[in-house]
Amino acid sequence: MNEPPNWLFSACSFIGFVLCAIPLPWHLEAWNTGTCLYMIWTGLGCLNQFINSVVWNSDVIDKAPVWCDISSKFVIGTAVAIPAASLCINRRLYHIVSVDSVTKTRSEKRRDVLVDLAIGLGIPILEMILHYIVQGHRFNIFEEIGCYPTTYNTPPAYALVFCWPIAIGVVSAAYCLCTIRELALRRAQFKELLSANRNMSSSRYFRLMGLAGIEVLGTIPVGAYTVYLNVTVSPIQPWISWANTHYDFSRVAQYPYVVWTENYQMAVSLQLSRYLIVACAFIFFAFFGFADEARRNYRMAYTSIAKKVGMTTGTMTSGTWGTASKQDMSYNGRSGMPVFITHRTDTKRDSFASFSTNLSIGDFGNTTVDEKKQPYSATTSGASISKESLPTAAAASADVPMDFNDITLPPFPEPTLDVNAVPRHTPDAPSSRRTSLDV
Repeated sequence: MNEPPNWLFSACSFIGFVLCAIPLPWHLEAWNTGTCLYMIWTGLGCLNQFINSVVWNSDVIDKAPVWCDISSKFVIGTAVAIPAASLCINRRLYHIVSVDSVTKTRSEKRRDVLVDLAIGLGIPILEMILHYIVQGHRFNIFEEIGCYPTTYNTPPAYALVFCWPIAIGVVSAAYCLCTIRELALRRAQFKELLSANRNMSSSRYFRLMGLAGIEVLGTIPVGAYTVYLNVTVSPIQPWISWANTHYDFSRVAQYPYVVWTENYQMAVSLQLSRYLIVACAFIFFAFFGFADEARRNYRMAYTSIAKKVGMTTGTMTSGTWGTASKQDMSYNGRSGMPVFITHRTDTKRDSFASFSTNLSIGDFGNTTVDEKKQPYSATTSGASISKESLPTAAAASADVPMDFNDITLPPFPEPTLDVNAVPRHTPDAPSSRRTSLDV
């Protein structure tokens, strides 16, 4: 048969791992135990298969025996864990629509979480332990597939390993049918029942039902087909003893690509067992990867990353930053921080008022200055001088030098900052000022 290329499975399995990891954080915050277990088991199953398909892409060398011990056991656990997580989801949905009281205490919620963990985590671990009873030898290595568990085809193997997915699928299907029946009977109370669950909306409820329903529809037929393949590929061997089953237990069977693809049923069984995990990952993302909460979390992640790299997201251009007018805000050239300036509008002046000599100190608001004192023309921006403080036109034309040491400073208020004023140098202090040594 024509097998799909191994690089295609490697790419799909890695994508499946990423798709399961993306929605996990906000489902953990909501404490959706069954959904989180479904994502964790499916994501880790995809990652396990991805590593095996890359490491053993072109050979069957026993490169990492410890890894193969862990990986092969994990394959056994994943085959039961995904149906068990689906059972947790169906059980929770049934209890939401069937309970008479819409409120739950903290102890009841804690008990529900513990029961879900016992089903979705305890059953797969128990399955991995029970598999050792019928484990014929250590593990197998298939080219392009990697480490794979081995099970001695004996009657106890069907009760301990092969039939567990079918049994879990039957219980999950029973919960699913009961949920549909309760929904038909309690349609009027449905919104009230959902209102008691903060982390459950109607859209999420039906998406969980769809995911669990598809899982149920796939688990029972696939489990039955797996049992059929185990019966037809090799004859069932009688159980003789523990020693007979575990004879030469350390052996590692190695199968090149040309060997295991010759057996059609074996090839179908191997490819089906690893592609189904990838399909579960894509189905889950199809239900929850494009929901409202998913888009909201994508938007939050994009905004956070954009802020870190200095990009604008377009949502910050509202009236928050545009409330100040251009006349009331300027920027410091060194720091770039906004500086708000209050302009005095008691007396309307022309744009050339800063350089005019026809203004007096009285123009500055309500400030009163003794006119007997000769005002000093301050060199900071916003100050003005009077006509009396200037020399006559004749003195100015005769180039008579002005003595700045005889000018007395008036006590006028702190001038208003004008960013448009031309900076001027402050005159030197009078030479007749006493120092501390004169006292």
